[in-house]
Amino acid sequence: MPETRQNPAPPDTAANPLLKAWVTPFGTPPFDEIRPEHFLPGFEQAFADHTAEIAAITHDPAAPDFANTITALERSGKLLTKVSAVFYDLVSAHSNPAILEIDKEVSLRMARHWNPIMMDAVLFGRIALLHENRASLNLTAEQLRLLERTYTRFHRAGAGLSEDAKKRLAEINEHLAQLGTSFSHHLLGDEQDWFLELGEDDRQGLPDSFVAAAKAAAEDRGMAGKAIVTLSRSSVEPFLKSSARRDLREKVYKAFIARGGNGNANDNNETIVEILKLREESARLLGYPTFAAYRLEDSMAKTPEAVRSLLERVWKPARERALADRDEMQALIAEEGGNFQLAAWDWRYYAEKLRLKRANFDDAAIKPYLTLDSMIAAAFDCATRLFGITFTERTDIPAWHPDVRVWEVKDAEGRHKALFYGDYFARPSKRSGAWMTSLRDQQKLDGDVAPLIINVCNFAKGADGEPSLLSPDDARTLFHEFGHALHGMLSNVTYPSLSGTSVFTDFVELPSQLYEHWQEQPQVLQQFARHYQSGEPLPDDLLQRFLAARKFNQGFATVEFVSSALIDLEFHTQPASNSRDVRAFEKAELEKIGMPEEIALRHRPTQFGHIFSGDHYAAGYYSYMWSEVMDADAFGAFEEAGNIFDPAVARRLHDDIYSSGGSLDPEAAYIAFRGRPPEPDALLRRRGLLDPAKAA
Repeated sequence: MPETRQNPAPPDTAANPLLKAWVTPFGTPPFDEIRPEHFLPGFEQAFADHTAEIAAITHDPAAPDFANTITALERSGKLLTKVSAVFYDLVSAHSNPAILEIDKEVSLRMARHWNPIMMDAVLFGRIALLHENRASLNLTAEQLRLLERTYTRFHRAGAGLSEDAKKRLAEINEHLAQLGTSFSHHLLGDEQDWFLELGEDDRQGLPDSFVAAAKAAAEDRGMAGKAIVTLSRSSVEPFLKSSARRDLREKVYKAFIARGGNGNANDNNETIVEILKLREESARLLGYPTFAAYRLEDSMAKTPEAVRSLLERVWKPARERALADRDEMQALIAEEGGNFQLAAWDWRYYAEKLRLKRANFDDAAIKPYLTLDSMIAAAFDCATRLFGITFTERTDIPAWHPDVRVWEVKDAEGRHKALFYGDYFARPSKRSGAWMTSLRDQQKLDGDVAPLIINVCNFAKGADGEPSLLSPDDARTLFHEFGHALHGMLSNVTYPSLSGTSVFTDFVELPSQLYEHWQEQPQVLQQFARHYQSGEPLPDDLLQRFLAARKFNQGFATVEFVSSALIDLEFHTQPASNSRDVRAFEKAELEKIGMPEEIALRHRPTQFGHIFSGDHYAAGYYSYMWSEVMDADAFGAFEEAGNIFDPAVARRLHDDIYSSGGSLDPEAAYIAFRGRPPEPDALLRRRGLLDPAKAA
């Protein structure tokens, strides 16, 4: 999207593309027409429209019923949803200074808009009356679920509080919205500001594919002809795995883990302290002892104790495995004649050497077979074989960046089902990480509305016309995000609030993590993993070595994750006063659990966007592991059927998990699919952390 002009004249509202009907294929956003200066007028109109729609509901003289209250709420705010979806896509995936400046204002305006709605006593009174009499309303199962979720959402937002408490909660929500925006802007700023230029002597050990990607990254920053490491995870991790320059590994690693905590204008330490203090106050206003208690009540886990129990169960075997691997890597260093202690910036480098020794496999061997295009094709093919949907690339759909690709998705009968946008490459205008979002959700309340679903990743682009080569972790990420995308695209519900991924946080990762299993299946790799130069299929010997090495380094990966989840839980269960010094809190908690000093948190606090850029995963980062208990167990249904594409199992998976959105209780949905609750040891087995005696 082009940069805004200097001092732009206020746009003509009638010409604002955000406020007009979109005469594009499938009614998609006309990104080629949208400018930063269109957003504030667009939001202004959207806020006004929504406020009027809510007023019509609260002032309706008729007695409350499902249609004039719950259905009317579902129909309200369409323009706000439409403008917000486009805006937040750009904030995350293709921002510029003008967009980020607008974001500061919009985050505050958004909180000020929603607070009075979610705390409206008259509106909540109508909802509460319906909820109280729900058994006599003759509702469908989906309508009953919507009523229950609507009541819960308003109740948990403070609609039942005293006026003084509502006023204070509104102030807190506004401040938290601003702080979350600041946190994410600081993190993006640190990531944009840093890079390491690689001269010829700095490239020792780096594969050609990495150097090509480093050159492409330099070109993205206007440094054509050079090669750089950036602070994108897709640049840092392969560098740490491959670089023979220990001094440069240390430099890159330290810059990566210091993001958001450098004592500069982008420092997030004070922001974190303020966020935690306000979250604690909001939880107490709502009647909960801690923010974690508040947050987890409306989840599958229900309590902080249940979360801690799962994490601690996994922590001990993971830590033991990681320490054993550490000792083996230290021995490798000694064998090579090194006289230094393994450090955190050495772990990935020596882990690759250890994997080569144990399984005769390293990532560099398989990357030439994992091109981005072939893994996209593999993800699509698996979806076709499981669910009957097909994908056709479209070049007539406007997008926010030239790299974005769009596919039309059709069902088994050839009917239009969705559009899928893939935005795969790292660039300075994009925040780090990978995610799924939507520009429009599926619903059938007013006609059959087809969804517009987005996957955003940060893969390294190939240079000089070469394809982008993925590591096994990258390929897994692609399948993970596509699993989320399927959850959005296959949604088949009536009401927008229950569409797609509108489920509990600790259930939302099930469809994504389950889909990862197909990426590593031999029959999928044999078909789609082909050498980017010769076109030769993945040799059987290399495939077998890859499969044998899958559970390698799981101690490290699990320690890295579980420690982050435990820190998140402790931040939100302990008094906020305990974390006034974020670094000291982090250090004390890691000492308490016996964190190996050679491993860092996957997300250190100052860069933990999951829990501080907003509150979606706050006290909820454990969700990935909670869902993994289910996904490891769920894939067993296909293994037991003897066919990873078994039609009967796939049909249940479609009906009970992927298409039902939030219309079913997640526990009931899982049992409907699997026939029983998940078996917890499946997670430990998948990660290779189950005691052999117990496994037997």
